[in-house]
Amino acid sequence: MNAPNFDAIKEKQQKTWSAGDYAKIGSTLQIVGETLAEAVAPKPGARVLDVAAGNGNVTLAMARRWCDVTSTDYVDALLEQGQRRAEADGLNVDFKVADAEKLPFDDGSYDAVVSTFGVMFTPNQDAASSEMVRVCRSGGRIGLANWTPESFIGRLFKLVGQFVPPPAGVQSPARWGTRDWIDERFGPHAAEIHFEPKNFNFVYESPRFFIDFFREFYGPTQKTFDALDEGKQKEFDSALLGLVEEMN
Repeated sequence: MNAPNFDAIKEKQQKTWSAGDYAKIGSTLQIVGETLAEAVAPKPGARVLDVAAGNGNVTLAMARRWCDVTSTDYVDALLEQGQRRAEADGLNVDFKVADAEKLPFDDGSYDAVVSTFGVMFTPNQDAASSEMVRVCRSGGRIGLANWTPESFIGRLFKLVGQFVPPPAGVQSPARWGTRDWIDERFGPHAAEIHFEPKNFNFVYESPRFFIDFFREFYGPTQKTFDALDEGKQKEFDSALLGLVEEMN
């Protein structure tokens, strides 16, 4: 089997995450950034790198704790939204376009390296996890918030895969939400790993409202609908509605 063309996959992913308006989704997840910042517990003045930061939830949480934060993503429009949020809150953050699989920083540059529902979507998961380890200093901390396979979003992506199969050779993002894979990738480099399942409550007006909102603003859902003919769109809509109602 030929190795996946990660560059081509990333180019397609970048277009997906640039579609819609992820900030409208991301802003509803702010509590996760705050919770992760509390778990990592950086000291004031700590150098923190947010990888695949989106519109900056954990970036802002770390900056509020007086950290020296670098916020990175490969979608510059999302970084611009994060920058506007930081400016509105009077926070000083360095925003930089960067590929999570090829971080443009020296070894051991950061006291903490974090990501909320971001780095887990990289196609080359081994490269992304290795990069996080590389840029984190010895004795530093890596903090992650990832969707689990059995979570609503984990099941959403399984459903998407039934209608639009993922590229051959690309692993499920939800692997980042399993203890086995975290131990495999980070265990050899870590003095200790703390893994804690948590619930996140999606709050929307109704199942129908949720689907319409995600279809308009969430790139992966929007692109899935766009890739289907009218008949398959109705099937996907019905299956998605069933999943939302089941987990409501």
